[in-house]
Amino acid sequence: MSSLYTHQDANIRKTWILMTGFFIVIIALGWGFSFIYNAPEILLIAVVFSVFMNVFSYWYSDKIALAISGAKPTTRESHRELWNITENLCITAGLPLPRLYVIEDPSPNAFATGRNKEHAAVAVTTGLLAMLDRSELEGVLAHELSHIGNRDILVSTIVVVLVGFVALLSDFFLRMTIWGGGNRGNGNRDGRIQLILIVVGVGLAILSPIIATIIQLAISRKREFLADASGALLTRYPDALASALRKISAQGTPMKRANHATAHLFISNPFSNHGSAKGFLTRLFMTHPPVEERIKALRNA
Repeated sequence: MSSLYTHQDANIRKTWILMTGFFIVIIALGWGFSFIYNAPEILLIAVVFSVFMNVFSYWYSDKIALAISGAKPTTRESHRELWNITENLCITAGLPLPRLYVIEDPSPNAFATGRNKEHAAVAVTTGLLAMLDRSELEGVLAHELSHIGNRDILVSTIVVVLVGFVALLSDFFLRMTIWGGGNRGNGNRDGRIQLILIVVGVGLAILSPIIATIIQLAISRKREFLADASGALLTRYPDALASALRKISAQGTPMKRANHATAHLFISNPFSNHGSAKGFLTRLFMTHPPVEERIKALRNA
């Protein structure tokens, strides 16, 4: 019989399967570019740049996400209930208390960020604090703390970097093709073979970022299911989180500073396209699972 524990284990496996798929896409893209241009240095330059981006995002991803969202640090005196609930949950989960932030926005939402549990932050909107009762707020905070405990915040950073890496290689390839880079080292090749390779390469450059984005969004959806399950296990009251998700989804106003770069971090899509996803393509490009599916998983736990 399925339970929150089985959902948790399944989503961990699926997330790492998708991460493996990401690396395969990157390796295939790099190998294809190097082969077509007979220029291994292209891959070397891209790898060096991606390492730099990885290190930068690892250390500063939380500050960037908080700044983009307009989050401001809060104090115990100004938001005592928020602090008390978070402290109690952290004691239960065995986590250090994260930095707490509030976003001045009537749209209810929340997110966690940071490179590890010792350098984590949780941000909630004023709309979320005003709309939810104590048990529902506890459910949302348990969800966000689960992202920290499950190291989802690090996974999400890696995924963003990988998507950027694929986009970088693709853009570089297309620019070289436009400016005649595809002729390098190919003087003795048959023209038709060269043309086929360039066409395949251009197709790969165009499709790879799309594939990478689809994988990124799939990982984001799995992370939300996993955090729902872990959060419900932490509070032992899945109905509270289900009720919170229902209230959040019923509020249709997008966040004032909604941003595609950070949308996947939030507990609910900040652009507020909630509800069911009936089309296959629609589901592929969703940042979050349909609310009905998340509530159903919690109710059936």
